Amino acid sequence: MRCSRCHGYFYQRHPRSLQYTLAWTITALIMFIPANYFPIMIYYEFGVPDPMTILEGINSLINNDMLPIAFIVFTASFFVPLAKLFGLLFLVLATYQKVTFSPVYSGKIYRIVDSLGPWSMLDVFVVALSGALVKFGIFTDVQPASGATYFTLMVVFSMFAAHSFDPRLLWDKKNND
Repeated sequence: MRCSRCHGYFYQRHPRSLQYTLAWTITALIMFIPANYFPIMIYYEFGVPDPMTILEGINSLINNDMLPIAFIVFTASFFVPLAKLFGLLFLVLATYQKVTFSPVYSGKIYRIVDSLGPWSMLDVFVVALSGALVKFGIFTDVQPASGATYFTLMVVFSMFAAHSFDPRLLWDKKNND
């Protein structure tokens, strides 16, 4: 629907935005557990498999003196997804409980959470890139494991959660005061 005067678009509110956002966020949090419990990739060296979880991979990078890469992987694979999910929970609870936070402050949190979505897939790209680069026949190989599937599901569900949140709800309390 467009405005007859300025030809701008009108957007309807997302029905049950808080319920959908909360459901997707909880589902993503549930997927976060197996994503970090099961191996995300299996590294084969001379045919011997070495399954690694995200945190084990970070620990391996630290032990091999690759601290900057370990920091990037930790940030992209562990800290950012968890911060995004807790940011969404904060927004839902702040909106639902009508906690008096500044809508400008909450809006900034929403924009940060929403912009983190595509970057959360960095870990999946690292596994895919490692698998493509480390193909030296029978000597070494890298294959994605079940943790990569759970991680991908967690990222997708968190993107659904961020998309289902209606940021105009942050301003409703301010407008009602």
